[in-house]
Amino acid sequence: MSESNQLKILVVDDEENMRFFLKEALASQGYEVHLACDGEMAISMIGKDAYACVLMDVRMPKTDGLQVLDHILSNHPEVPVIMMTAYGSKEIAMEAIRMGAYDYFTKPFDINEMRIVVKRAVEKQKLEDEIKELRSELGSRFSFDGIIGQSHEMKKVFELIAKIMKTDVTVIVYGESGTGKELVSNLIHHNSLRKDRPFVKINCAAIPENLLESELFGYEKGAFTGAEQRKIGKFEQAHSGTILLDEIGDMSLMTQAKVLRVIEEREFERLGGNDSIHVDIRIIAATNHDLPKAVKEKKFREDLYFRLNVMPIYLPPLRARKGDLPLLIDHFIERNNKKLDKEIRGVSRSAISALLSYDWPGNVRELENIIQRAMLLAPADMITMECLPTNISDKTISTEYDRDFFDGSLQEIVENIASGAEKQLIIDALDATDWSRTRTAELLKICRKSLHNKMKKYGLFEQNQT
Repeated sequence: MSESNQLKILVVDDEENMRFFLKEALASQGYEVHLACDGEMAISMIGKDAYACVLMDVRMPKTDGLQVLDHILSNHPEVPVIMMTAYGSKEIAMEAIRMGAYDYFTKPFDINEMRIVVKRAVEKQKLEDEIKELRSELGSRFSFDGIIGQSHEMKKVFELIAKIMKTDVTVIVYGESGTGKELVSNLIHHNSLRKDRPFVKINCAAIPENLLESELFGYEKGAFTGAEQRKIGKFEQAHSGTILLDEIGDMSLMTQAKVLRVIEEREFERLGGNDSIHVDIRIIAATNHDLPKAVKEKKFREDLYFRLNVMPIYLPPLRARKGDLPLLIDHFIERNNKKLDKEIRGVSRSAISALLSYDWPGNVRELENIIQRAMLLAPADMITMECLPTNISDKTISTEYDRDFFDGSLQEIVENIASGAEKQLIIDALDATDWSRTRTAELLKICRKSLHNKMKKYGLFEQNQT
């Protein structure tokens, strides 16, 4: 990596040995490390350069770390700050966290753990910068309404959308029910060159097969019994704009053949008509089916699959991006407070833990429904465990095991189950807090030392380095 491309870290400490130690440790990870010996020097340097992260001692002469932290939060709020404190200064460290510090360490600390936290802080800032840039590219806040996420999986979705939205390329959106396929389709159209033209949607699974063709292609007067006047179909309505063929995997093979012709030639005939109708449309399809599998099973045309699969977008299920849960929950609370005449300000720790442990088979749609229900049931301004459905609040460990599972004593089996559940819960909580050990410890109601020991026990530091 060339020096100009290196991410810059500012280390602020009045102890020369500590500055040298941290510079060597972080430079070995590819960072360009700058040093400041006091708070005033740090403030001056921060105003002149762009830093990906600041690593700063609390106790310093002239201007202490909390004063510098306040300056950074006021003038450079996008820069994550990690504080370092002497042993026994937990109150000061927690004050820094309350002010807005990303995390803190008590000296002496594990340098490998420090590298992990710095890496997380830098990645978080980089992701936030990229999301801001993408929001700017998309042009309006509408573009992201309802599509919330800063996870790696959603970042890839946003990046792909940014690349294709100004083109007319055919898109197919894959995802389980409730993942937001229609929202993504809206996002693509309303940021495309056709945004001021019609956006026509049709759910292929919701219309009986004998009516789907007439809905898509329209019909002439007298085409069949009951056709008393000409009807314009969805393809014709979408002329010069975009059509969304939602749940296209449920379309019959006969209708698929006719849709293929529209994609290939941009023309069709109304039912009962002889004149070819030419249309200028962009096609977006969406499905919750595994189309390659359907092709192999002869349930979906291979030629149509290849025509649609020009630019596939895969929406991850909510269970695969649980780190986005807090963002989504905050979004739904904010969106529904006025609608429901409520003033909910958050979710209790126990309720958050339960929500993180649930697998969300209904995905984001199910989450929004549950948050709405919980808001209505909340007795005050906080969603608590009692507001959640019993299938979430009473979540228990599965008792369905195969015979090989029972290889050991009852105590050993129970310990294995408990360890596995504990490790997964810690991982989910770390993901939910961007791997901030302070906030994770608070979420799990354990001390930082206990969290550190458990992460070490389960190899989570090493796992996060890969």
